Amino acid sequence: RPMVDFSDARWRKASASDAQGACVEVAFKDGRYGMRDSKDPAGPVLRFTPGEWSAFVTGVRAGEFD
Repeated sequence: RPMVDFSDARWRKASASDAQGACVEVAFKDGRYGMRDSKDPAGPVLRFTPGEWSAFVTGVRAGEFD
């Protein structure tokens, strides 16, 4: 499956973002999830399949990345 181009995606800031600028943005396009640093919108995008995204969110909620 070809890589999804997120250049024209509709991005939204994560609800857990803080006031000091430690923010990520998330987009969903063509069946894939993208995540980027809100301070660098032209920078790299991490891309996830729905299964990968679900596993990532589950890990975040469980504190695996703290």
